[in-house]
Amino acid sequence: MYNKTKILLSSVGISMMLGGCLGMNSTNTNNESKKTKETHAASGEMLVSVQDYTGEGYALPYGKETDHIAEANRDQIEEATIKFFQEKYKTEVTVHNVAGAKDGATVFVESAGKPDFYTYAVVPVDETAEKVLVDKIWADEYQVQNAIQGGLYHMIFNKEFGQLDDYFTSLSAEGQITGKTEKALQNVGGHGLMTPYYFISTASDDAAIKPVYDLYLQNPDESVENLRNAYNESLFDKENFQINIQLFMKEKQAKPSEEIFTQVTNDLEEMNNIPKGTYSFYLNDNLIHAETSEGTKDNSLERAFPNYIIKD
Repeated sequence: MYNKTKILLSSVGISMMLGGCLGMNSTNTNNESKKTKETHAASGEMLVSVQDYTGEGYALPYGKETDHIAEANRDQIEEATIKFFQEKYKTEVTVHNVAGAKDGATVFVESAGKPDFYTYAVVPVDETAEKVLVDKIWADEYQVQNAIQGGLYHMIFNKEFGQLDDYFTSLSAEGQITGKTEKALQNVGGHGLMTPYYFISTASDDAAIKPVYDLYLQNPDESVENLRNAYNESLFDKENFQINIQLFMKEKQAKPSEEIFTQVTNDLEEMNNIPKGTYSFYLNDNLIHAETSEGTKDNSLERAFPNYIIKD
């Protein structure tokens, strides 16, 4: 299972991938990413309450030099990005944020309709000429495919995900836990189907959802019923489908609660009507690292690799 997990993004962030236009790598392991998050989170002055975090302060490595160039050419970047997703993925998107990165600018987008997802594209930047090379815009094909596939899963299994969404909404209403803000997801999310409480990861060789993805690209207006009928349930492999849960304590000074962690873990294990797949779960304190948008720290409680929660 670990080999398949390696192709997935860390369950709590994607800043390592977004940091460079030339050196992006989608095979970061959970352990490598976690170590990086812990290093970043060590600087307390960068930590803010998750309820207050909207993406302000977010920065990518080596991005200062290109950030101001990207901002000065924001209109060009937005126009090129919208056109890129329309032509290549038959999908209308909204641009929420542009962040300077090594040799380029990372553009965070959200789908304008169904399926719901967040992803990103990269526009190379010529620092010497202070130009954005919009004609060379590109995106990591697997990450966009992963984003669309996650949105399609959420759409065709709406009832099952509705159970999961209702559970976290109810849990949050009890007043002890919370999730990321919608603005944070829009401005620095970039990872597929995302809610304040979880995001979805699919494998590139997820044969069950691939016919749905292909049908969507052929006809983005295809009915939910036809998309659901294209799903090949006999090829479903729980190792190819992860639901990555990240909750935060609501009180600003609260440490991750063992009681809440145990309750949520037990609830997830006992629930029968939520989506099938592999679940990871992190319970963090109230703080999030502004520069990386990551919440996992040394004191976080986790149920993840190799001890996932399995629903099959």
